[in-house]
Amino acid sequence: MGSVWVHLQNELIDFFGVGELLKLLGAGDYRALLSGKGLLALLSTAIPVLFVYELLYAAVTRRFKLLDYKLPLLVMVVNRVIGKFISVGMVVLCIGLFQPYALFQASLSWYGLLYGYVVWEFSHFVYHYFAHKVRLLWCLHSTHHAPVAMNLSVNYAHIFLEAPYADFVRTSICMLAGVSPPLLLMIMIIDGFWGSFIHIGEHVLKDGRFGFLNTIMLTPAHHRVHHARNVQYMDTNFCNLLNIWDRAFGTYQPIRDDIAIEYGITRPMKPDSLLDAYLGELYVLCKDVAHAPGWKNKLLYLLMPPGWSHDGQHKTAKASKQALLADQMTTAAPAARKSSTPGAVA
Repeated sequence: MGSVWVHLQNELIDFFGVGELLKLLGAGDYRALLSGKGLLALLSTAIPVLFVYELLYAAVTRRFKLLDYKLPLLVMVVNRVIGKFISVGMVVLCIGLFQPYALFQASLSWYGLLYGYVVWEFSHFVYHYFAHKVRLLWCLHSTHHAPVAMNLSVNYAHIFLEAPYADFVRTSICMLAGVSPPLLLMIMIIDGFWGSFIHIGEHVLKDGRFGFLNTIMLTPAHHRVHHARNVQYMDTNFCNLLNIWDRAFGTYQPIRDDIAIEYGITRPMKPDSLLDAYLGELYVLCKDVAHAPGWKNKLLYLLMPPGWSHDGQHKTAKASKQALLADQMTTAAPAARKSSTPGAVA
């Protein structure tokens, strides 16, 4: 019984991320909380605590729905089990491989932080953009978009292979661009917290636009748009905190009051199916590759955007938006002709 309690205690400490914080407090050196290590220890507890608050708030206000949390939490459990056997130090590997090729090193200074954050945001944009535009990579990322509601539990909905891919892309770009490892660590701490926070549920933070900050940074409202399966919202807002690269590459999309967000992915899924959320996209991809004529088309199914088809009947985000625009123009044309007719009543 004692061993069960110790295991449960360790699991709770690990979930809430308080292990390092307890060590610092136990040492009695409270000044350590002001260091980078202390900042990481404090921020590590923030999202789990907010998540528990979100759950309690939903329960008290009678808005709790098991369906909204079940899938992400099941994915979290699966990842924790797998994580017991697989550990990939992708960040350390990329630092060792690519840092020697940097032409300079940005230090821990205000201008270094500004430069490093712009580079980091670009690296995150690259990873995130291709996770939506290359179907094989989408198979790794789609688990995060499978939940049909937005709340902090969505942070835990990731297939275990996505993190190594994301860390490889982001760390490699940052190292080659001269972001020093200590600076990268600080940026990852800040960005990790914000990237988790922007998943906060609408029942806790209804609007999520943060007033004037909505124009210069990526807010929860922006990220809700990113998780939407509405055609108008698809493949937008790939940044994490600064939306500069979304604006630069034309993928920026503010939330619209006239379009209610529908969360999830466009492919019909089996309700509450962990297996479908975790491996469903990979299964469908394998079927498309198997049925595709010729090796060229088989390869294209792996590399082209989700929805691409060898027969030209594409259902990609781009094709869906073009079809929606054409439909809107067709619908608007008769109305425009009617309004321009002499004697017509508006």
